[in-house]
Amino acid sequence: MIVTEGVEGLFMQPLTLNSKRSARFKKTIAITVMMLPGAIWLLVIRYLPMIGVVMAFQNHRPYVPNPGFWGNIINSPFVGLRNFQFIFFGDRAWNMIFNTIAYNAFFIVLTTVLGVALAILITEIGSKFFAKLYQTLMFFPFFISWVVASYFVFAFLEPTFGLLAHVREWYMDPTGWPVILTSAHLWKTLGYTCIVYVAAIAGIDQGMYEAAAIDGASKWKQVWHITIPTIKPMIIILNILAVGRIIMADFGLFWNVTMDSGPLQRATEVFDTYVYRVMISNVAGAMDFATAAGLFQSIIGFICIMGANAIVRKINPENSLF
Repeated sequence: MIVTEGVEGLFMQPLTLNSKRSARFKKTIAITVMMLPGAIWLLVIRYLPMIGVVMAFQNHRPYVPNPGFWGNIINSPFVGLRNFQFIFFGDRAWNMIFNTIAYNAFFIVLTTVLGVALAILITEIGSKFFAKLYQTLMFFPFFISWVVASYFVFAFLEPTFGLLAHVREWYMDPTGWPVILTSAHLWKTLGYTCIVYVAAIAGIDQGMYEAAAIDGASKWKQVWHITIPTIKPMIIILNILAVGRIIMADFGLFWNVTMDSGPLQRATEVFDTYVYRVMISNVAGAMDFATAAGLFQSIIGFICIMGANAIVRKINPENSLF
């Protein structure tokens, strides 16, 4: 009987392993089929158009004998890095690069600090009704187009008929526009950032606060020793992603709010508006310059993300993005 059971066990074990492998294989197939539409969408929308990056190294022109996207790419001659020269050797090239990095650096710091602070204040509101009301009021500007928002700014600060017409000299002075643009950016985007941090704070175990309160910790100590350390990974990840866009500017903000004013370009010209001006001044080579600028931004963004993530991983691997 013992021998029989041993023999049965010997023959039953492979069957059990095979059944587990079969179940795992079926589960993998099911998950793969579910992911297939998203994978195809990602391939078609994100990766297939990358073939057009070749236009950054071509003298791309529409050819009448063989029109179409592929015909233009095949017949356009290569010019090397010539299309990238306008980024570094234009009249205001280095000024717009400095403005882009400086504005984005201010935006990252201020948005993070104020977003976390407002999120903490909202979570401390006792009334759920007022907490939701404040969140809605702060989040609403995020859905407003910069075309509409620019008229709000114009209505307040227009030097002749604006509600604050007494700031005319300051409005026309380029040195005042960093404050105006930073304020407009915070007004429109701070609500979204605040909501993200509110969601992160909502996931904190309330038992930690109760234990801290029993030990006599004040609200400030609870925030400093519980809230901020708990949401620190979220703060770091959002800042790593933001650093990846350090060379990319919000075109709607810098183009619409400034009303394309020539005298203000020294303080308001950023990468995207600079590229647009070059494109409209040279329509024949617009696709060449736009592709070169986009490729340059992507490469710099990739380097910044990898560098920021490497620094974070070296300091604290648990908080790194990957």
